[in-house]
Amino acid sequence: MFAAGTGPSQGALIKSLSFVKKVKMGKRMEKALKEKAAASSTSQDAADDESKTPEPYSCTGMFEQDFTELCRRSGLQQGEIPPVVIRPKRPPTPPPPDPKAQTQVSAEDGEEEQKEPEEPKPTTYTTKDKFQYFKPTVQVEMENEDKPATVTEIYIRGWKVDDTMMGVLKQCLPTIEKLHTLYFWNTGLTEKTIAELASFLPQCSNLKNLTLDGNPVLEENFALLIGDDSLLANVSFRNNHITDKGAEMIGKALSTAKSCNKNLISLNLSYNKITDIGATHIANGLRMNRVVLSLSLASNQISDTGAKKLGEVLSRFPLTHEETVERRKLIREKGSPDRKSPSPPSRGRAESKDRPGSKGSGTVLDKTDKKRDKSSKKKQDAKKEKEEDKTVKGGAKKDDKWKKGVSKITMLDTTRHGSKVSVVAEMQGTKTAKGKKTVGGKDKKGALLPESETPDVVEAINPLMDSVENIDGQLWIPGNRALINLNLSRNQISEGGFKALLLGVQYQMTLNSLQPNPALKGLMRISLNKNAISPSNDAVSKLQELMTTRDPFYKPPSQSPDGDSQSHGGQ
Repeated sequence: MFAAGTGPSQGALIKSLSFVKKVKMGKRMEKALKEKAAASSTSQDAADDESKTPEPYSCTGMFEQDFTELCRRSGLQQGEIPPVVIRPKRPPTPPPPDPKAQTQVSAEDGEEEQKEPEEPKPTTYTTKDKFQYFKPTVQVEMENEDKPATVTEIYIRGWKVDDTMMGVLKQCLPTIEKLHTLYFWNTGLTEKTIAELASFLPQCSNLKNLTLDGNPVLEENFALLIGDDSLLANVSFRNNHITDKGAEMIGKALSTAKSCNKNLISLNLSYNKITDIGATHIANGLRMNRVVLSLSLASNQISDTGAKKLGEVLSRFPLTHEETVERRKLIREKGSPDRKSPSPPSRGRAESKDRPGSKGSGTVLDKTDKKRDKSSKKKQDAKKEKEEDKTVKGGAKKDDKWKKGVSKITMLDTTRHGSKVSVVAEMQGTKTAKGKKTVGGKDKKGALLPESETPDVVEAINPLMDSVENIDGQLWIPGNRALINLNLSRNQISEGGFKALLLGVQYQMTLNSLQPNPALKGLMRISLNKNAISPSNDAVSKLQELMTTRDPFYKPPSQSPDGDSQSHGGQ
């Protein structure tokens, strides 16, 4: 009876359970189908997003904002993006304690007890969290910290700048208007990243200072950064393991017979591996360059051969065949100051002043040729006087503009802001750099102007167009007198090199006395300490004595009432 009574209830229970299972299965299937449809829709949207090209980011000139956004778009995670921070500065010196401040005195139990003031925290340094100092950062300096668009200097130190990071800098640096200094120290640059850096630096119109220290590159392609289109004025390549290979490329970037860097003022090549061969290449780069004012070759491997080559460039040197050919081209294009009209074809090569006779062809000047040259010069001088009279009466000719500008050059002015060397000439009735005419040093009202306002700015003269001297069939020109600072400390220069440098300085001083030029005064400071020579050597003492008075910061010893100079300690 019990089994028969419970049978139907169990069957109903089983049926209800199976129905519940079917309902649950149906819900699961429905949920799975919904999830599958949602996944397919999201994958479709993702595929559509991938097919669409992302909109390019346009930089705003705010370095921190542009740098962070470009790093994020390049695939860097939030923790991998170097933060942009203000460059830490040394805290100011704390003010001295106020002598009027009195210590608190307590009168407990009738005894005066002086309380010692708490020692303030030191302010000569700043502390950071553990390992925070070693994390990559981009340090900046700004004109106004409240205005993010006023970044003037960027410093990257001690972490690798790879292709991705250089690509980010390529996009955001040219949009910073006030940027004038860029500093890379120990950043692991490669041939590719240096080439990429050189490709966009000319787009930074106000960038004048570049430092790439501690970045050895096997290919040594640093010369790309100081090419003809470079606007950099001060460049440092210290401790980059530059050898003669890199020095040769740098020398050619400074100048050749056909090209010249017209903006570079200061070049630092200290702590490299440049030998006499590399120093010769650098000296060759100074032959046609009249813009570089400061050169440092300290802590290299230069000996007497390299020093002699530098001394030759400082004094005078003969033109090479390529330079002579380029000189003739310039004379033909601009017109020679010695010839007013085209001369008939010369009978012999030795008759031309700018084209010395070839030793192989047997056309060396003899006595009869010299007499003929003297007579021809007298005739040319007479023609010059007649033509000058004509120009005074009838006005200057078009062909005489360049000659007139060259003949009346008075000063060569180097400007650091524009980083260009210009020749200042006093010319009446000629056009200025802006295209306006000057009228005899007077303004529109007829009043005389100060002498500083009357000169006109014209293009600098090519050294190949300087006065030449024919010696043994070679054309010799004066050396480089634009360089004013030379550092050759900690090399291997001995007595022979010192004598060559001494002769170079003596020649410059003699030339300055014969042809004074306020802007081409020659070498004014030279550093030669810690070389392979005794400080008591005669050449060393003579060079030091000569350069002491040429130093712009030199102060002559004060004289006593009797007229004798007072001796000072250490002199």
